[in-house]
Amino acid sequence: MKFSIGHRLFLSVLLAILAVAASAVYLLRQNVLASFGDYAVGIELDRLGELSDSLAARYRAQGSWQFLPAGDERRGWVAQELVRLQDERERRAMAVPPAPEVSAAPLPPVPLARTGAAIPAAPVDGVVPPAPPAPPAPPAPPALPLLPPRLDAPQADGITHDLHQRVTLLDADGGYLAGRVPGELPLVHRAIAVGGRTVGLLGVAPSGRPSDAMALTFLEQLRSSLWPIVAAALGLSALAAVLLARHFRQPIERLAEAAGALAGGRYQVRLPATRSDELGELARHFNALAQQLESAEGARRQWVADTSHELRTPLAVLRAQLEALQDGVRSATPETVESMLRQVLALNKLIDELYALARSDLGALDCKPVPLDLWELATAQAQGFATRLQAAALSFEPGAAPARRQVLADPDRLRQVLDNLFENSLRYTAAGGRIALHAHADAACLHLVVDDSAPGVPDDALARLAERFYRVDASRSRAHGGAGLGLALCRRLLEAQGGSLAFAHSPLGGLRVTLSLPLAKEAA
Repeated sequence: MKFSIGHRLFLSVLLAILAVAASAVYLLRQNVLASFGDYAVGIELDRLGELSDSLAARYRAQGSWQFLPAGDERRGWVAQELVRLQDERERRAMAVPPAPEVSAAPLPPVPLARTGAAIPAAPVDGVVPPAPPAPPAPPAPPALPLLPPRLDAPQADGITHDLHQRVTLLDADGGYLAGRVPGELPLVHRAIAVGGRTVGLLGVAPSGRPSDAMALTFLEQLRSSLWPIVAAALGLSALAAVLLARHFRQPIERLAEAAGALAGGRYQVRLPATRSDELGELARHFNALAQQLESAEGARRQWVADTSHELRTPLAVLRAQLEALQDGVRSATPETVESMLRQVLALNKLIDELYALARSDLGALDCKPVPLDLWELATAQAQGFATRLQAAALSFEPGAAPARRQVLADPDRLRQVLDNLFENSLRYTAAGGRIALHAHADAACLHLVVDDSAPGVPDDALARLAERFYRVDASRSRAHGGAGLGLALCRRLLEAQGGSLAFAHSPLGGLRVTLSLPLAKEAA
């Protein structure tokens, strides 16, 4: 089943929002319960005020804590003292004096000037007039005061009062006196002061059971509102997923379409690279890849066309000569056979060069570097061209031998390189010109330099001289022979041996070719 990017983003955002909501609810619950614990302990310390005053009074009377029992009785003494104080408080609340009884005797007369009441009228015709209204009754006695809750009874606010089991009496230095033996739970203290001096501490261990009814009710309401939070998370996740998916899906779809076009051979396809994020970087890399593939495809087509042309030329000459011999137009003279042999040799050389270049592309060139004298090898190969140089009216000018001449190279491959370089100078240097050879070494390499005289090479052609089938048409055309593979093969052969080949303008007016190879380590 296809699982799109939009679905993945939706689930990712949803899980993130739900995780944040669950964490917030959990932290809120913990904070509410922890805060209420502090609130409950504060209330309990306030309710120990009566005990603190009682202990301060007895300490003031005794001058020390000698009134405390000894031994194991101290552990239950604080609880007993709290119960005693509770009972005394209840007895005091019950000992309220009764309300005074109302006397039935008539009230003394009140002067008229003070009260302004009417005088009772005498009977008229034997009829007694109604009595005046009775004076208002005295106020009822006050109601009995409500008893404070017992410390061992649960309260309406949800606080459980096992307080007598969690109170510890300590001296001013924190030493144990009575009550609960201090354990791992931290104590919250209330000072017992006598004469402005702290003589003891009442410590209360916090309850291990959160019992705040308001806190639990709040948490229950929070749990009931979790479903709206979940619904809101779903809505926000869907909205964020739609926006993010649209933001990312469009460039990804363009990339997929362009990749399909590239796979179909349309190497000119390009992507807009205006984004500054990773997708923009991916688009730029894609464009670079498409450019390289387009260049490689162009080079491949040019390679096939040039190879076909170079192979067709000697084959066409051989075919024409053979057909002429077959038709009797020409006879098999030594000159005809020699001309055909030259075409066969040219064709064989082209095939060898193509094979060597193909192996270099695969990294399969067979090179066996050994220490050898590069200067001696180069001058020896140049002497082999002496007759041809003289026939072409060219002079060869060798320089002084360098101080260090040992390099690591394959002698057979190096002879092939030197022959191609001297052949190139011989073929393309104008008559009456010069060919110079010199060398110099640096810390790591020996540089062998071949200079020739005019004609020169244009600036834009220097960087392309080592390309396959490339020729400078103006001065180094196909009329001089060659397929344009010699310099390309020289560079590949040197690179396979850790060397390099560079081209520049020569001070003699032609081309300078610099061959560089790593120096061999000198024997100790």
